[in-house]
Formats: sequence, C-alpha cells, structure tokens
Amino acid sequence: MPDKPSVLFVCVHNAGRSQMAAAWLTHLAGDRVEVRSAGSVPADTVNPAVVEAMREAGIDIAHEQPKVLTVDAVQASDVVITMGCGDACPIFPGKTYLDWDLDDPTGQGVEAVRPIRDEIRSRIEALIAGIAPAAGP
Repeated sequence: MPDKPSVLFVCVHNAGRSQMAAAWLTHLAGDRVEVRSAGSVPADTVNPAVVEAMREAGIDIAHEQPKVLTVDAVQASDVVITMGCGDACPIFPGKTYLDWDLDDPTGQGVEAVRPIRDEIRSRIEALIAGIAPAAGP
C-alpha cells in the first residue's frame, strides 16, 4: 500500500463533476490523498458554471484543464470513481471502483450546479473518512 491513497475521478468531459470532486478532495484532504481526474471524451475547457459554483465555495478551479482518461491513470489509482461514463473506464483487479450517480451539469446554470457541488462535497467527506481519516490526537 502506498504512503497515501490515490483517487481518480472520471466523467465523460472532465469539465464538471470530476473536476468538482477532485477540487473538493484536494481542498478537504490536503496532501493526505493523491488526486487525479480525467474524461473519456474531454471537453476543451471546464464548465464556466462549475467554475463559478466552486468559486462561491472558496475554491478556484479556473486554471484546470480537462484531461483524457488513460490506462496509466487508472493503474496508478487505488480508488476509481466514475460519474456517468458508463463502460469507458478500464477495469483492473485490485482497484476499488465506485459509481456516483450525479446530475450532469453540462448546459446548466450555476443555480443548477450548486446542489451537485454540495452533493459531491458530502460524498467526498465520506470518502476521506473511509480512505484517509485525519490522524487522531
């Protein structure tokens, strides 16, 4: 087992849900977890409504770029969390796979993205408690 767990978030465009999840995990777990995100068919840019919703929560993801999903990224991760990408994600033995059924923010305004953002945060908090709990006193 590596020093710290690694998590890969995958959605189709890597422009919304997976970007928010990666940002929350980085923000809430700090350096206790290695974080990656990717898309099976990455968009050109991160969804502007997603950038705005995360900015409201105090997290700036405007500099992030959607990335293409690679076999190497999956192999290098302990936990792979998919969000509506179906069978596009390769499966390797020994990995933990979770599928989060979340609304797709594509084409939605910031008002519609906020509840998705908040749902992702609560799932990330539960994930951290399971894979990288804070050291006790």
